[in-house]
Amino acid sequence: MGKMSLKPYNDYCPQTLFLYGTYDENGNADFGLFCWFSYTWDGEMGVMCCIGGNKMTKDNIHRNRIFSANLVTEELLPLADYFGNTDGHSEEKMKVALGIEKGRVLDVPVLTASPVNFELEVKQFIELDGGEVMLCKMRNVLQDDSLSDKSKSEAEKLAMIAPVRTTCKRYFGYKGEDLGAWGEPRKVLAEK
Repeated sequence: MGKMSLKPYNDYCPQTLFLYGTYDENGNADFGLFCWFSYTWDGEMGVMCCIGGNKMTKDNIHRNRIFSANLVTEELLPLADYFGNTDGHSEEKMKVALGIEKGRVLDVPVLTASPVNFELEVKQFIELDGGEVMLCKMRNVLQDDSLSDKSKSEAEKLAMIAPVRTTCKRYFGYKGEDLGAWGEPRKVLAEK
């Protein structure tokens, strides 16, 4: 198999999607869709994530230094795509039906429909040119009870929750099926 040189990009390297939950300065929940997310080790499990550009979610994280990261599943994809393609400063953005509860350890909004939620505290911001990396400590992990079912394998549990990945400006299901281009799944919400 031959190789060709290309300008830097990350197509064909799928990333898991998360909805970051924050509270704005008035205590209202806000969620944004992000995928530049991975794990670190610094004496304990941590998270590193990057947010590019100016976003209300990033402003909220800077102010409070805490947020939730809620795993996006196939069931949550239309809502996640909506949050990822709607300006956070729009007054209409958060006027959607949404099950939210407070984190158990940090004062962060958590999506009840997401099967895995991280409560994160930012320990360090690293300013970049047009983006910012955040190194975070995991302060709590919330997980659906169904994922503790010992009669099911890890593969069965992952298939059951069906996390979504993205690459090539498209969404892909757990089993690799194409779930649409960025901006398409949210149209299901408008039809309801």
